[in-house]
Amino acid sequence: MNGTIAYRRTIDVAEVRQLILDIHVEVRGEFGLMDRPFYQRERFDERLKAYSSRPGWEAVIGYHDEEPVGYVFAVPLGENTGWWAAEKEPLPEEYVKEDGRRTLALNEILVRRPWRGAHGQGAARALHEELLSQRREQRVTLLVNPALSDGRLKAVYESWGYKQIGSQQPFDDSPVFATMMRDPLRQ
Repeated sequence: MNGTIAYRRTIDVAEVRQLILDIHVEVRGEFGLMDRPFYQRERFDERLKAYSSRPGWEAVIGYHDEEPVGYVFAVPLGENTGWWAAEKEPLPEEYVKEDGRRTLALNEILVRRPWRGAHGQGAARALHEELLSQRREQRVTLLVNPALSDGRLKAVYESWGYKQIGSQQPFDDSPVFATMMRDPLRQ
């Protein structure tokens, strides 16, 4: 797709909740994931509500003209975060000590089909970098299912500067994710 993508930032989930849910269903459906309980709309909405209720939550929506391209949202890990609790192999205490300013958890990034792949001109990375451009945390973490796309999605994150630091299954119905970290936040 040719043209410029405009970005809209928000800290108010009510402004973008329906759009995020619709894109989630569209994209996850294209990958055949909507029949799995973890990816179903209601379960995703529960997680979206939980993430967006925490201090510092922010979303960035990309638009090509007025057509939504995709979204990314993240939240800083607070002092009492459960983010690290599901690690298969515990990480050192000083590495996982959080204060609400140290680590940004990238919860979700999805891009619609016309803006993915070779013709997408890096829409996912552009959304990612737009989100990080105004964040003040020192580092950013995310979870990725290494089995999806035969590991290509994980490889994309590695090309963006992330390194796998562990693995975890944060929910009973979730896949086992690779835990990845990019430190420093901007590269």
